[in-house]
Amino acid sequence: MMLYALLEILFATIQLYMVVVQQRFLAQLLWKPAAGKHPGVEQYAIRAFADALDSVPMALAENSGLQPIETLSAVKAQQIKENNPCCGIDCNDVGTNDMREQNVFETLIGKQQQLLLATQVVKMILKIDDVITPSEY
Repeated sequence: MMLYALLEILFATIQLYMVVVQQRFLAQLLWKPAAGKHPGVEQYAIRAFADALDSVPMALAENSGLQPIETLSAVKAQQIKENNPCCGIDCNDVGTNDMREQNVFETLIGKQQQLLLATQVVKMILKIDDVITPSEY
C-alpha cells in the first residue's frame, strides 16, 4: 500500500514537472508585462530577469545547431497558440516541440535548485558590483 502511495506521489510530481519543464517561456511572457506595473529602477530589474529567462532556451537552440532567435520565437508562438506549456526546443530534430511526446523530463527539485542557484549568483554579483537604489534616479 505504501509503495502504491509513493508511486502516486512520484507520478503526480512528474506530471507537475511536465507543466513546469518549459515554463521558462511562459514565465518570460508573463514577467515582461508585469514590469510596467512597477515604477523606476524596479521595472528594469524585472525586465532583465525576464530576458535572462530566455538565455537558457536560446543557448540550447544554438548548441543544437538551430537559429536561436527564430527557434525561440517559433516555440513561444506555438506555446501561446496551442496553450501548451510543455513546448520546448526540438534539439534532437524529432519533428515535434512537445516535450511530453519526446519523453523529456526534468525533476522539479532540480529545476528549483537551478533557479535558486542562479538567483543567488545574481545577488552576489549585485552586492559586489554596485548597489542600485531608487533614490539615485
